[in-house]
Amino acid sequence: MSKKQIYLFCDAGMSTSIMVNKMMEVVNKHNMPLQITAFPVARSQEVVEKEKPVAILLGPQVKFLLEKTKEQFTPQGIPVAVIPPEIYGMMDGEKAMKEVLKLIKENKKSN
Repeated sequence: MSKKQIYLFCDAGMSTSIMVNKMMEVVNKHNMPLQITAFPVARSQEVVEKEKPVAILLGPQVKFLLEKTKEQFTPQGIPVAVIPPEIYGMMDGEKAMKEVLKLIKENKKSN
């Protein structure tokens, strides 16, 4: 079974890679069939075309791109959200995973 993708987009991908590691610790601990990957936001179109993720998260530093990103990917059935700055600031993988799982669940209901 292939793992479902969750993409994190940020400016350059540095601090976001730490967040990905924290979230992957939670994924691995709970044996979730998920893969989380960080990319610079400039590559969003390209990576989503390659493999459609179940959710897209934006780092707080690119939250000004939220509306544009939603317009781009929500019609494809991909939910988009910004990681809350307090969760991002604490690099809290557990809380970030709860947020994204809630986002995925809400998206399934509305489709």
